[in-house]
Amino acid sequence: MPELPEVEMVVRGLCPDVIGRTFTNAVINWERQIAPLSVKAFSERITGQRVEQLSRRGKYVVFTLSSGALLVHLKMTGRLYVSLPDQQDHADRWVRAIVGMDDGRELRFSDLRKFGRLYLVKHAEEVTGNLGPEPLSEAFTLERFQELIGHRKGMIKPLLMNQEFIAGIGNIYADESLWLAGIAPRRGADTLKPGQIEKLYHAIRQVLQQGIENEGASINWYRKPDGSTGSYQERFYVYDRTGQSCPRCGDAIQKTRIAQRGTHFCPSCQV
Repeated sequence: MPELPEVEMVVRGLCPDVIGRTFTNAVINWERQIAPLSVKAFSERITGQRVEQLSRRGKYVVFTLSSGALLVHLKMTGRLYVSLPDQQDHADRWVRAIVGMDDGRELRFSDLRKFGRLYLVKHAEEVTGNLGPEPLSEAFTLERFQELIGHRKGMIKPLLMNQEFIAGIGNIYADESLWLAGIAPRRGADTLKPGQIEKLYHAIRQVLQQGIENEGASINWYRKPDGSTGSYQERFYVYDRTGQSCPRCGDAIQKTRIAQRGTHFCPSCQV
């Protein structure tokens, strides 16, 4: 599933093509992927809407419209891209929604697994209101992170992936952050010492920024809007490196399951 860096790259890639454009029509091929409106209501409401701004909130792509907002969650296999009506793309075989624009091009949403969602709402906060802070924002200070962890119980990895705790971190960047901070993924959040919390805070921001600088990790379905791949998968510390040497201590990286997610870690230098 695309995480904060991947969604950020989708937003950056789409901005030149959609900001200032007006939506002229919509064709929905899989009605269960739109919410909370019917297909008819969705098509009627989005027609004539101008894209004033494009941004990211957590793992959501947020189109701020002249009236309301369109939010897209890519989930596992979702892709957003812009094409001419007669232009064919590999992802077109799974197109679930097409929104026409006033320059003659189309904003397309492709999703093989059909888990992605499009939300057309009056206010973006109707969808994002429960999300935690943005980990790369100026407001996300070390002091704020310390307050958030407080005396939270439970394993640290599932906590990092809890979108109401921090927005945008998923399986990849949780594993990478915990390795960089030297913290075992099963470690209880309430057992972390102040120094470890500080290391984790800086590790989270570092790996997310590295993910953005390398244009995301294309290990499965993630592609930028132009169809090209990111390169962060070539720089993983532990994720998807089971059996390979730990970059820090040389021990073999192991994989286990935590909260039903594959989890990669070094058994020697993550404590």
